[in-house]
Amino acid sequence: MQNYPVRTSHRGNLALPALEEILRTHFDSATTSNDDVSTSFGAISRLSVRPAGRELAVDLVMNPRVPEAVARDTIARYNRFLEEATGFTSKERAKRLRKSASAPDPGA
Repeated sequence: MQNYPVRTSHRGNLALPALEEILRTHFDSATTSNDDVSTSFGAISRLSVRPAGRELAVDLVMNPRVPEAVARDTIARYNRFLEEATGFTSKERAKRLRKSASAPDPGA
């Protein structure tokens, strides 16, 4: 499970109907359950997303046994989905994740 920060201007995307619509846009299908929205596409065996406060919680299971072209297309779609849902580009997300990983543990 990975949590991604969401821009203030994109926090409306954390509603389940909005997440479902964004998933349908990028992966052609989506299913809403009690508290999350899930789909599968190409190299993604299962993608499940849900709001987690001011962040987007993403649970992703990939299938490594797909042709390279399918994997490339799937990763591109996944990055476009995350950019639309969070408001951050892949470069901005990576920078924020590196920064949060190097930050000292407040509980220590």
